[in-house]
Amino acid sequence: MHITKDILYAGVNDREIDLFEGQYVVPNGMAYNSYVVKDYKTAVMDTVDRRFTHEWLDQLEKALDGKKPDYLIVQHMEPDHSANIVAFLKTYPDATVVASEKAFAMMKNFYGNDFEDRRLIVKEGDTLPLGRHVLHFIGAPMVHWPEVLMTYDAFDKVLFSADGFGKFGALDAEEDWACEARRYYFGIVGKYGAQVQAVLKKAANLEIQAICPLHGPVLTENLGYYLGLYNIWSGYGVESEGIVIAYTSVYGNTKAAVDLLADKLKSKGCPKVVIHDLARTDMAEAVEDAFRYGRLVLASTTYNAGVFPFMREFIEHLKEHNYQNRTIAFIENGSWAPMAMKTMKGLLEGCKNLTFTEHNVKIHSALSDVSKAELEALADELCMDYLQQHGETANKNDLTALFKIGYGLYVVTSNDGKKDNGLIVNTVTQVTNTPNRIAVCINKQNYSHHVIKEKGVMNVNCLSTDAPFSVFQNFGFQSGRAVDKFKDTEVLRSDNGLVFLPKYINAFMSLKVEQYVDLDTHGMFICTVTEARVLSDRPTMTYTYYQENVKPKPATEGKKGFVCKVCGYVYEGDELPEDFVCPLCKHGPADFEPIA
Repeated sequence: MHITKDILYAGVNDREIDLFEGQYVVPNGMAYNSYVVKDYKTAVMDTVDRRFTHEWLDQLEKALDGKKPDYLIVQHMEPDHSANIVAFLKTYPDATVVASEKAFAMMKNFYGNDFEDRRLIVKEGDTLPLGRHVLHFIGAPMVHWPEVLMTYDAFDKVLFSADGFGKFGALDAEEDWACEARRYYFGIVGKYGAQVQAVLKKAANLEIQAICPLHGPVLTENLGYYLGLYNIWSGYGVESEGIVIAYTSVYGNTKAAVDLLADKLKSKGCPKVVIHDLARTDMAEAVEDAFRYGRLVLASTTYNAGVFPFMREFIEHLKEHNYQNRTIAFIENGSWAPMAMKTMKGLLEGCKNLTFTEHNVKIHSALSDVSKAELEALADELCMDYLQQHGETANKNDLTALFKIGYGLYVVTSNDGKKDNGLIVNTVTQVTNTPNRIAVCINKQNYSHHVIKEKGVMNVNCLSTDAPFSVFQNFGFQSGRAVDKFKDTEVLRSDNGLVFLPKYINAFMSLKVEQYVDLDTHGMFICTVTEARVLSDRPTMTYTYYQENVKPKPATEGKKGFVCKVCGYVYEGDELPEDFVCPLCKHGPADFEPIA
């Protein structure tokens, strides 16, 4: 299979395997990928599992078509990719092995030989010219082993991504990419989100036309979709709206509570309720869903003065994979001394940024009127924002929404008559309460200023502390005149017809402009409130919280120059030009500071 004119696929499908890494069910098998880059010199990218030595060597011979390989590049030393290094070198004795220093140390451990007489040690930033194809090596430590390198072919603009962007399933399996890629990611790579984020930042500087992973299909179309999912997954963000209920039940009473809660959640507008019976489900599927959705209900019987074993195993899987940034609720059952809730909460200690619900449910053997009322209260709390998102169930005159205003960060949405728009602002103030008047200041250079001045309406979305950096990138670092910031997004609308954000906000207010004040560089819009909804009790995102917890720390080590205080872009040079505009967030020199 040709990937490009000079890059060929030489991998194999494994339809015999039942458990990958001894634990993950793979009903559609696995693919072990290998690639050949043909030029003046020829490189082979990785080998395959030991059970497919001859099949792979046959594939390789066809791809090489009479050429002898000059290099074997070993990006990752896990045996399903490195098991045939020795067989390759016996077949092609003149080839040189190219790998990281740590990889050669692992070869010594695995095969008793680090090939000192025929090796080339490479590291981050090194290149390997093959002719017109020049391979650039990218360090990817702990994605998901410490020796990993990724490789970028600058000529064909192909990223060889090692285990990154891989998935379960043989290449001839007809199945959705995201489902099995998600399960693969959180099972195999998920613990190392920070390391994946670091690699994604490197990839952002590359022009990529194809991604060649070591498992799963070659990705050549809609790469933004795959990169976007990896950014969400590695940032421990919420991919899909919904609630997961994971439960254990001995005699069916806890299950009855779960079923009743699920019905209540659906009736209150929850778009997706996913239920896992932990004694029967694929544990990897349950873990995948816990990371996919933003809210998790843990329901368990008390067992041996603790928690049921399958629940303990599930929580340990979550903790092992760095579970964080989620809302957790509990249902416990106990006939005489309920301890499951205390045990489950204790098992989650150490997980970052977990929000525990105010309402939880305690069942004494079977459901009662009291525990049913507790389920109702829990459903109301979990679905507060869903109820408020829909016009027929929302309280549209909840003026406590004004209490969410502080020195925070907000997304102001508008519409120019053709498309929706939004921008980040940090100057929203309540100026009177009889009547309720809100002042919003917007820079005149922003397209939104022009639109709002012309149309006279806007929505102010109060960002909450769970908003990821991608929100600021989307609404703060690009102009709504040039891009559609809501493209491919399913939007929600308030009564004035404008968009409000479906997540990452705790309230929004619909405003009608009553007065405009010219402030030279900015315009101040004095507005009345026509609608106000509170969607959650999460704290408002302040400018300080954004700076300390959300904005990525700029990579300034060893650099001389200036760093943007808004987005972290680094300008290297002795002097910052007076007319310089940040290429990321479009802010000027006033928002830069010298690198200390």
